[in-house]
Amino acid sequence: MRVPDRSDRLTPPLPLAALVTLPGLYIGAADYLGFPHPQLPAPFAALVYGIAIVGAAFILSWAAEAAQVDINGGLALALLAFLAVLPEYAVDFVFTVNAGVINAEHGHCMSGPDGSNPCSLALANMTGANRILVGVGWPLVVLVATLAVVRARRNGGAHSASAHKGWVKLPRRMSVEVFFLGAATVYSLHLPLRDSLTLVDAAVLVSLFVAYAWRLAKAPVEEPELTGTSAWVGNRPKAARRWLYGAMFGLAAIVILATAEHFAHNLVETGTELGIDHFLLVQWVAPLASESPELIVACLFAWKLHASSALGTLISSKVNQWTLLVGTIPIVFAISSGSFDGLPIDLHQRFELMITAAQSFFAVAILVSLTMTARWATALLTLFSIQFVTSIVLPEEIDRIVIAVLSGIYVILGLALLVYRFTDVRRVTRDGLATPFDVLQRADDQEAVRLSQD
Repeated sequence: MRVPDRSDRLTPPLPLAALVTLPGLYIGAADYLGFPHPQLPAPFAALVYGIAIVGAAFILSWAAEAAQVDINGGLALALLAFLAVLPEYAVDFVFTVNAGVINAEHGHCMSGPDGSNPCSLALANMTGANRILVGVGWPLVVLVATLAVVRARRNGGAHSASAHKGWVKLPRRMSVEVFFLGAATVYSLHLPLRDSLTLVDAAVLVSLFVAYAWRLAKAPVEEPELTGTSAWVGNRPKAARRWLYGAMFGLAAIVILATAEHFAHNLVETGTELGIDHFLLVQWVAPLASESPELIVACLFAWKLHASSALGTLISSKVNQWTLLVGTIPIVFAISSGSFDGLPIDLHQRFELMITAAQSFFAVAILVSLTMTARWATALLTLFSIQFVTSIVLPEEIDRIVIAVLSGIYVILGLALLVYRFTDVRRVTRDGLATPFDVLQRADDQEAVRLSQD
């Protein structure tokens, strides 16, 4: 299968992106392996690792686009999302392993020498990352897509079926992502009432992820519209193409694994030197660092008017984190503690889980229409920003009141939307679970024609 762009020249961005990853990759890998390497000040080290992650994000986006020549777009985005959230896995697993070791030694999860509790830090990093992904990432896609549409109109560019001024339209085939995110969210709503994450939760959430991946795997391969570097990769002969984008996925994954934890650590260390609270650094700064690859990839897609792929990547990442990541945390804790104990959830983390689950519920209610408008994107960003600011400036006891109020707002708005859009809920459930992908594709083609005529 060939793609429209027939260029056979390798464009400079690919080798350049690979080149900028090398300093961070070398220093990060050398640190893990105990090899000699420069000892950089925390701010400069964070910059070096950050540049490496940006380079890896570009490589990921090109590989994911080119891979759609051989595998269906949904599965390619799911693979991209999994690789892009590897930093989140790395950071969470480090905290979880530390928590398990302490639990094995003392019989409970106690605070470390710096006063931080690794059990709380593991969940703080996860909940913070999830809220950033939805509260910042989804609105960012709408903004970038809008700017891209304005630019395209000024330059007489092509029409996009998914990117519009002030809104992003998802194809019906992405009902799969919306449905499984909804299923995971419904399950997560009871987690704030629990005192631990157990292996039962792991079984349920990992099973949801497996079902999600199995459903996506049944979709047919479609010929993608590739340009630039991704087109050059997609135009290679079959064997060379698969080897090339496989190597790109592999390089990006290695760079992310080698640099993400160091990036987060140096950002946290920089913040500590500035006197910022350790818990807040782990909850907000480290997740922002670990989420950067997928946010960058999403912006790249949106800027190229592939807004459905941009938002789809972040939705798939949310599904990934809300199922596989949360599900594997109690498994890692059980292994590291040498027991069947669940990861303890303290009172503060119950509030964090509550607002994370409530935000997810509201987000799913928005997406059942398969449209993200500027109005709803602004609502997500505003509500997230309120809690972000209050978590920094208010005492913990007062911030919990804010969390409870905002959680109630999220749930009330979500319920109102679901009732109003009940027909959409039924359609997304049916399409997400059972509607054949060829039927969904025909519906998407008809919708694209209708939008182009408006």
